[in-house]
Amino acid sequence: MTPTHAASSPARTCLAIVLAAGEGTRMKSEKPKVLHQVANRSMLGHVLATLTQAGATDAAVVIGPDREDVAKEIQKVSTQARIFVQRDRLGTAHAVLSAREALAQLVDDVIIAFGDTPLILPETFSKLRIPLAEGAAVVAMGFEAKDPAGYGRFITSGTDLLAIREHKDATEEERAITLCNGGLMAIRGDLALALLDRVENNNAKGEYYLTDIVEIARSLGHRTAIAVVSEEEVHGVNDRAQLAAAERMIQDRLRQAAMASGVTLVAPETVFLSHDTRFGQDVVVEPHVVFGPGVVVENGTLIHSFSHLEGARIYSGAEVGPFARLRPGASIGSQAKVGNFVEIKNTELGAGAKVNHLSYLGDASVGAKANIGAGTITCNYDGFGKYRTEIGEGAFIGSNSSLVAPITIGKGAFVGSGSVITESLPDDALGLGRGRQTVKEGWAITFREKSQDKKRK
Repeated sequence: MTPTHAASSPARTCLAIVLAAGEGTRMKSEKPKVLHQVANRSMLGHVLATLTQAGATDAAVVIGPDREDVAKEIQKVSTQARIFVQRDRLGTAHAVLSAREALAQLVDDVIIAFGDTPLILPETFSKLRIPLAEGAAVVAMGFEAKDPAGYGRFITSGTDLLAIREHKDATEEERAITLCNGGLMAIRGDLALALLDRVENNNAKGEYYLTDIVEIARSLGHRTAIAVVSEEEVHGVNDRAQLAAAERMIQDRLRQAAMASGVTLVAPETVFLSHDTRFGQDVVVEPHVVFGPGVVVENGTLIHSFSHLEGARIYSGAEVGPFARLRPGASIGSQAKVGNFVEIKNTELGAGAKVNHLSYLGDASVGAKANIGAGTITCNYDGFGKYRTEIGEGAFIGSNSSLVAPITIGKGAFVGSGSVITESLPDDALGLGRGRQTVKEGWAITFREKSQDKKRK
């Protein structure tokens, strides 16, 4: 057997190779499988982010030909990752060797991951690397399968991994094994190319199997090891049902993490979070709330039922909903109130300000303790451009008012109900923009009599 490989050290380098060339035809989609989202992030994005958290110092992603959309996602998620193309679909070992240039630059560890397994945790990738530091040449990730059909089986002797047998190539005795291949592997960096170049395509599919490097490594006198994880973590996605299952599992994780950090989810199973949702302590979220990407909720806030939030920040003590929609750029100040059927976009609501019901505020700023009456809208779009509305501290906007931007409502100013305001108001002014009321006494009696005569004729 070979001597122990380099001792574990914080300075150990790690190359992560992510295989993302599969088209996923079972998804019934023009979009590549790895770009389908879980918790508002692509599956590929989850894998790359997790590898970074696990300490990967370099990354290479293998994609299929003519997949500019996948390349664009990689560049968005990781500016450091290099992109390689697998021109021919000849198996997993062939896919890894498509990144030969990256493999040639020696590192301590090489991790092989897949772009359609978004549930792997950072600590699991770290766990996969530990046996390498202890002398193993190859480490394979396995799990105990409830139903092993279709999975590769781990052939073991005691704690030693002897081989990984693909289901189609396995004997009946081997198919009875429940310890199955999770797909992910780790390889000693100085051996990776030598092992991969020895893989042959002498199997039922005529492909170059990555799993064959286990037997190859042992034939050369190297030690191989197993890292066992839960079946949930290695859940792969090949169709829409499996995508929904992945969403369900990651939502459960996110909810548990939120509650563990001091958030009250009244009915956790009805609340949907994004991968990047951030909560303070003593936040209360009522049932049926959806958090899109980019939401920050500070301490002591209350989010009422049936609200939808995206790209928004809610400061301490604020209250949102029910039936509120916060769109990107919404900033809800401390102790502010956003009520039912209110939509806010690209607007700063000052501390203690209130927008209680049936209003739209877009491209605006609202000063502290201002009050926005029911039915108020900021008219921010003229068909060509967007314009801002500035509402000062303590201003009072009467119900059913339209504020035509660009416009400024001064501090402490009043806008009369039902007004269309097209000119800015100075501080403490009253703005009225409506027709003068006319009263015609007895008109209703005459109207009814005429209407009844017409009906009789």
